[in-house]
Amino acid sequence: QVQLLESGGGLVQPGGSLRLSCAASRIITVLGWYRQAPGKQRELVANIIGRGSTNYAASVKVRFTISRDNAKNTVDLQMNSLKPEDTAVYYCSAEYNFRNYWGQGTQVTVSS
Repeated sequence: QVQLLESGGGLVQPGGSLRLSCAASRIITVLGWYRQAPGKQRELVANIIGRGSTNYAASVKVRFTISRDNAKNTVDLQMNSLKPEDTAVYYCSAEYNFRNYWGQGTQVTVSS
C-alpha cells in the first residue's frame, strides 16, 4: 500500500505561479502528477523516474518543473506562467508493484 499526501493548489491569476507538493509513505520509483478538468479525462502532467528522468505533457513543457527529494519521498510540481486552461484537479500519482496509487487531489484554479 502507498499513501500520498498532497499540499498546495488554490486560486491564482493568469501568469501566476503555484507549487504542489506530495509526500509518499514509501520509496517509489515513478512519481508523477496528473490532472483532470471538468468533463475531460485525467491526463499526465509530468512524471519523474528514479534519480531524475522526467516526462512532461507538451502543454506544460517549459512552464512546469517536476522535482523529487528521494530522502524525503516527496515530489513537487512548480507551475509557472499559469493559464486558465491549467484549471483542474491535480492528483499526485505513484506506480508501485504494478499498481497506480493516487492522492486525494488538489484544486488549481487559474482565473482573473
